[in-house]
Amino acid sequence: MSHPKDKKAPSPNVVQITEDEIERERERIRLSPLFTIIFSGFALMSDGYQVGVLSLINVCFSKIYGDAYTSEMSTRLGNALFVGIVLGQIGFGFFCDRVGRKVGLLVTTFLVIIGAALCAGAYGAGGSTEGLFWALTIYRGILGVGVGGEYPCSSTNASESADSVIQGRRGMLVSLATNTMIDFGFVVAAIVPLVLAAARCSYEVIWRVSFGFGVLPPLSVLYFRLKMTNSEIFQRNNLKKNVPYLLIIRRYWKYLLGTAGSWFIYDFIAYPFGIFSGTILDTAIGTNGTFVQTAEWMCLLNFFYLPGCIAGAFSADRIGRKKTITLGFFLQGVLGILMGIFYRDLTGIFPLFVVLYGVFLGLGEYGPGDMVILTSAEIYPTAIRGTAYGWSAAIGKLGAICGTSAFKPAIASLGHGDVMLGQSRVFILGSGLSLFGAIFAWLLIPDYTKQDLSYEDEAFKKYLEDNGYDVSYLGDASTTASQESLQEQGVVATISGAEKQEVESDIDTTHL
Repeated sequence: MSHPKDKKAPSPNVVQITEDEIERERERIRLSPLFTIIFSGFALMSDGYQVGVLSLINVCFSKIYGDAYTSEMSTRLGNALFVGIVLGQIGFGFFCDRVGRKVGLLVTTFLVIIGAALCAGAYGAGGSTEGLFWALTIYRGILGVGVGGEYPCSSTNASESADSVIQGRRGMLVSLATNTMIDFGFVVAAIVPLVLAAARCSYEVIWRVSFGFGVLPPLSVLYFRLKMTNSEIFQRNNLKKNVPYLLIIRRYWKYLLGTAGSWFIYDFIAYPFGIFSGTILDTAIGTNGTFVQTAEWMCLLNFFYLPGCIAGAFSADRIGRKKTITLGFFLQGVLGILMGIFYRDLTGIFPLFVVLYGVFLGLGEYGPGDMVILTSAEIYPTAIRGTAYGWSAAIGKLGAICGTSAFKPAIASLGHGDVMLGQSRVFILGSGLSLFGAIFAWLLIPDYTKQDLSYEDEAFKKYLEDNGYDVSYLGDASTTASQESLQEQGVVATISGAEKQEVESDIDTTHL
């Protein structure tokens, strides 16, 4: 009788890892957070561009369609983007917390590409003007959902990567990658129509190409986003199910009131003064002004955003978030009131008016423009960072909707037929609100200038434990599962124990 042979235990699969491969992996890990921040900035440039480009496109539509392009159409077209942005901010804020940053970023990228392309090719049935603007309203809404989703997905991703790039400079890096790039989008939004106008393109070519140019920023980041993975801090601290919303609201309601309320005030002022700046400049230039002249002054005006937000980025880590946002609100309010009082005289010295108008907008970017994004991306724990950021930003955009909806009617009502008088009084009212914003932000915005992101994660975890919540729901098990799978397959690496531990630790924290 034959006896079955004893089964031999499977020999482990030996994976040879060379020193060059180890070094390449370390280099990739070191560069990953930097590229995450850079490409977050490129994507967020879409927001500034898509909002800012409408200012000169409004001028194009007025030149082409005259009185047929009513103020109701102009407001509807502007608000379509904002409504989409609000939906995108809330929806993708939740989505990037529950599903993951990568999937959220990919979906928003495709939505922006599709929305911008549809706007460029918009057409009214039978050549109908009304049909054209209704089509643009729908397409701008689709675009807005994608642009809005970029806010929580890109900003939280940048915030979670910043400390790995330059320790202690999270404020500077996040502000440069978010608000600075958004404002750079505003500058590009003035340059593109200006170049097209200087090339003697027709008004229709100008507005279609200007809309179509918005496809390029999201296309530039698509490849990187296909290759990236969720950040290590997200993998360690996410909360994808059994979310204790009542406990979260009880702990963070005051923070949310501070970030959302400050963002509302900022957007209520910044967006109408930004979107309708082309109309204001067109009025100040007079009936003899050309589109190129308006675009040139618009380009100069938008340039003032950049010094403001860059100064705010450096100020954030030096004097702190709370002082920066308060100072920006206060200085903007004082300057705006003075401009409103001497408005008619200033428009008579047009270059001085444009410079002061630009400084007015730049002060808004220095303080609240930078800080509402930064604080919303850092004061909340990783588990709810996207959701809390999304709600803060969405309430901010409601401020933009209210501001843009009320802007032209307020000018007409306060001016009693005198456009100059109406604009001057709107400046005073908006600036008064900015002074209120300084007090509001000082009382309700916490200062996390010196805090690491892990600080609030640990505090949140302890808070949940103290309230009887099972904290085992926090974090992914993917890294552990991957290691266990390798052990079951008998896979080992032929490198020294210390080296193996270091590389495995590095590989586990890879973002790409």
